[in-house]
Amino acid sequence: MEPLRVAGEPAEVVARLRDWLDADEAPPLLVETSGSTGKPKRVLLPRDAVLASVEATARRLGAEGRWALVLPPTYVAGVQVVVRSLVAGHDPVVDGWSDATGGARFTSLVPTQLHRLLASSADVAALAGMDAVLLGGGPIDPGLRERAEAAGIRVVATYGMAETCGGCVYDGFPLDGVALAVGEDGRIRIGGPTLFAGYDGDPEATAEVLADGWFLTADAGRLGEDGRLHVLGRLDDVVVSGGVNVPTPAVAARLREHPDVADAAVVGVPDEEWGHRVVAYVVGTIDTETARTWVAEAHPRTWAPRELVVVDALPLLPNGKVDRLALRTRAEEGM
Repeated sequence: MEPLRVAGEPAEVVARLRDWLDADEAPPLLVETSGSTGKPKRVLLPRDAVLASVEATARRLGAEGRWALVLPPTYVAGVQVVVRSLVAGHDPVVDGWSDATGGARFTSLVPTQLHRLLASSADVAALAGMDAVLLGGGPIDPGLRERAEAAGIRVVATYGMAETCGGCVYDGFPLDGVALAVGEDGRIRIGGPTLFAGYDGDPEATAEVLADGWFLTADAGRLGEDGRLHVLGRLDDVVVSGGVNVPTPAVAARLREHPDVADAAVVGVPDEEWGHRVVAYVVGTIDTETARTWVAEAHPRTWAPRELVVVDALPLLPNGKVDRLALRTRAEEGM
C-alpha cells in the first residue's frame, strides 16, 4: 500500500487525515523532517503508532479536546495537532484560537512562536485560557517558560521528532508505553509503540537508526536520579574547538539570557587554527568581547564565541525552527 504523503493547505490536510483515520485499512503517513541540519528525511508513520501517541498524550494531559493549528500541518507536530483534534471529535481551529464552533483547549508551538505571542495581550489571554500549550521543536529557555507561566499559561515542554510521532517525552518524562534510555555514548534512545516504520526508499538510513527495537536519536542527553531526561543538544552540535568540546546550544542559551540579546544561535564551522570556530548569531546590540565575557561568567571561557554576527532576525524553517544549516553555510562563506 502506497504511503499517504501529508501535503497541501490546512483544510486539505484536515480532510485527508480524517479520511485516513476513518479508513478500514490505512497506509502509513509519509511525513518529511524539517531538514534543519541537512537533507529532509521521508518518515513513514503507521496509523497504530500515530494513535498510540495521541492516546498517550491525552492520558498525560488529563483530557482531550479541540486543538488550534498554528504550526505547518505538513510536519509531524502539525499532523498531530490535527489528528488529536479529530480523534477527540473536533475539527482543529485553523485560523486563530477559535471560530464559530468554539475555542481550542490545546495548542502546540515552537519557542520562537511563544516568544512572539507573549508580546500580544490578546494572544496571551487566549493561551492562558487553554488547558495546556505544548512547547517543543528546540531548546526552551527557562526565562521564556517563566514569562509564559507568570501570564497564566500552562506550558508542557515536549521532546521528540518525526520518527517518534512527535513529542513522546513531556517535561522530561516519557509518555506511557514509551521506553527511554541513554547509551554509553550519551545518545538518547527511544522505544515503544510510537516509533516510525522506516525512511521511505532508504533502508540503509533506516538500519542506521533502528536497532533492537530502539530508535537511536541524533541527540545527546542524560537521565537524572529521578529519571528525568535532560537533553544536551544534538550530537553534532557539540563542536571541538581548540581541543575542547563546546556544546553550542548551551552557549546560545547563555547569550539569550543577556539583556541586550533578543535571540541567538551558535554554530561551529571548520577552521584551520582551531579545528572549529564557534560563531554566534545574535539579534541585539551586544558586541563580541561583551558576549565572550558574559558566556565565560557561566561556562568555561573556551566555550565563548570567537566571532559574533549581529542580524535583524535568525533565519527560520517553515516549521519555526532556526535554520542552522543556513547559518553554518553563511559562516563558512565568511558573510
